[in-house]
Amino acid sequence: MGRRGVNRGEPGPRHRRGPGHALPGPGAAGPVRAYLEPGAAVGAVAVAMAVGVYVVAVIDGTAGRLAGGTGRSDLGAVLLDPLRTVAVLATQRRRRTERPDAPGWALAPGLLGGLAATGLAVVPVGPGAAVADPSTGFVVFATAIAFVMIAVFLHGWSPNSLFPLIGAYRYGAQALSLQIPFLLAMLATALPAESLAVMDIVQAQEDLWNVVRQPLGLPIYLMVGIGVSFWGPLNLPDGADLVGGTSAEDAGTDRLAWELARAAMLFAIASMGAAAFLGGWWGPLLPGPAWMALKTLFLLVVMVGSRHLVARVRIEPFVVACWAVFIPLALVNIFVSGALLL
Repeated sequence: MGRRGVNRGEPGPRHRRGPGHALPGPGAAGPVRAYLEPGAAVGAVAVAMAVGVYVVAVIDGTAGRLAGGTGRSDLGAVLLDPLRTVAVLATQRRRRTERPDAPGWALAPGLLGGLAATGLAVVPVGPGAAVADPSTGFVVFATAIAFVMIAVFLHGWSPNSLFPLIGAYRYGAQALSLQIPFLLAMLATALPAESLAVMDIVQAQEDLWNVVRQPLGLPIYLMVGIGVSFWGPLNLPDGADLVGGTSAEDAGTDRLAWELARAAMLFAIASMGAAAFLGGWWGPLLPGPAWMALKTLFLLVVMVGSRHLVARVRIEPFVVACWAVFIPLALVNIFVSGALLL
């Protein structure tokens, strides 16, 4: 993967321009400083997403057993349950409504999964090791998060059914309320690095992680991440009060594809959270990628576990809280972060 330095944390030279080498400096011409060959990039992201989706399913199953008082289930059942679910949904008959937008229905999970892959591609797993290291990696990730609203709305619009459409409009209100707190929380992590490149943001945390510099940033980011992935307490567009919401008419491979894409988005958000707030690859004793994996796993446990520990909120108070509470807190977070750098 695009090497930026030989040793851990070493910036390394930036004058070579071949594949896997970096271009000059964060502010230099050219949007991409390090990258993989296209085939290797697709393969790396696909493998990472597959592993991440499986880990999300295992954590969710384990948390469900613990919350339900059946935590003594054997390990084999916990590890095999996700595969059984995939097999059942893959062989289940698909459902069709009257005059649906079939291409849109099929495109929505692919769009959501593609946005997750785009966000994951700019997350470094080690010093100089990333599928892509654009000088505007923060912007790439933020754009992917913003476009999730399009995928969810398309998923609710396409079945030509009442409850999925209501769920789509509900997510529109939810996503618009989340965008500003998300951008402010992420932007604060770029201030110490003086760069929008994710690699530089991690590099700037060698001495002090951003979660310490900005204690409000990570909670806001996790709240936004759960909301963007419409998971657990913030699963408003697919809520039970809407009989499944945008997924009300899904069955078989349609439901399988949507659930896989949703889990992939959760994994991408946890990975970026580990890089932007928890120091990425920085840590003692273990290699950098191992620390990155452990930190991502920790955030996944927190986010996935919220589904079994926190009751689902209503859309009206959540939207009010975003505008009246989370945006002011995010502004305080970024002002304090900027003041500490003066």
